[in-house]
Amino acid sequence: MTAQTISTDPQVGDPREAGSAVGDAFGRSSTGPLAGLVIADFSRVLAGPYCTMLLADLGATVIKVEGPLGDETRAWKPPVRDGESTYYLSINRNKRSIALDFADPQDLAAAQDIASRADVLIENFKPGGLERFGLDYGTVSATNPEIVYASITGFGTAGGAALPGYDLLVQAHSGLMSLTGAPETPAFRSGVAVFDVMTGLHAAIGVLAALKDRSDSGKGQRIEVNLMSSALSGMVNQTAGYLLSGRVPGRMGNEHPSIYPYEPFPTADGDIIIAIGNDRQFRVLCNVVGAPELAEDPRFATAHSRSINRAELRPLLVQLLSQHGAAEWFSILTDARLPSAPINDVADGIRFAEQIGLDPVVSVGDGDGSLPGVRNPITFSRTPASYDLVPPGLDADRDPIMTWLHQPR
Repeated sequence: MTAQTISTDPQVGDPREAGSAVGDAFGRSSTGPLAGLVIADFSRVLAGPYCTMLLADLGATVIKVEGPLGDETRAWKPPVRDGESTYYLSINRNKRSIALDFADPQDLAAAQDIASRADVLIENFKPGGLERFGLDYGTVSATNPEIVYASITGFGTAGGAALPGYDLLVQAHSGLMSLTGAPETPAFRSGVAVFDVMTGLHAAIGVLAALKDRSDSGKGQRIEVNLMSSALSGMVNQTAGYLLSGRVPGRMGNEHPSIYPYEPFPTADGDIIIAIGNDRQFRVLCNVVGAPELAEDPRFATAHSRSINRAELRPLLVQLLSQHGAAEWFSILTDARLPSAPINDVADGIRFAEQIGLDPVVSVGDGDGSLPGVRNPITFSRTPASYDLVPPGLDADRDPIMTWLHQPR
């Protein structure tokens, strides 16, 4: 069923045990744990492509099926790199592209053939949108019963089926925006499309779980994820807090609703985050800033009392923290094993990750055409991720994909 050359003979075993890579029919070799899988990627924009990129990093052969105009994010500019959208480049490495017009019978047949040969199909069309093309789960699974078919929508397939599935709309509908900002400011969106990313992760989890079940049962299945459900799940203590207490949370700026101090504080030359999660940490903080008596003050001695009396505690801490600058406090607090952080910009964030040995930046592809990218966040001791294919140009892999489709299964 797959495009890979990995042997299924149990006497041969997994060639990666010897440290060698597994090659696929398109010339890519990978040591990743998903080498041997073919993913038909009928998704676009962010949630689906993010999911498939993570799986591609781990060795899967991902065939990105695009319309004649390509993934919308190819046109999302600025910023750009050599004229190409960095948005598109950020979520489409390690894939191969073919542009197919479903209104063209030959192109549609090719799309159907790709689906029939894939291990996994991931799509984010409007609910029911693929039925007229014979690419819905019922039709695909009739000829490919082992297919793991993942559908991503904005608001599910019931009453919200007709709603457009943009992350910003879900941030509004879910209540996240009502929590983002200060009490005196308007509601704000998150700085990234957080629910698209969460949904992509949930889709990846679902795919991997379904593949595990398939290895036991020999049967595929359909997975459905949607941004709204991912949002309500991903808001964790805020949604659960409402359900359990009946209290509707609101905007608190950078403060935490349940613990204090847990927010930015001004110093002699800039802000620093201090995140105190328990009474022991608060006692250490009081000693470090030179005010041990605060830990014995009944207003602040317990997490609950500090949370209630934060308006009285904050000015005391602000005065004490004015003795040093943010960088010096970060060093002092870190030495005391207290949670703290300066407020970095994105460049500083990458530099900090480099300083602490996370090696966050990888080179994707080879030679002059290579591109920098962010490392896949999962580390494997034996089957590492690989970064050998730069994001493909539109329809860049039509010829090898069509050749593969005409090979015997």
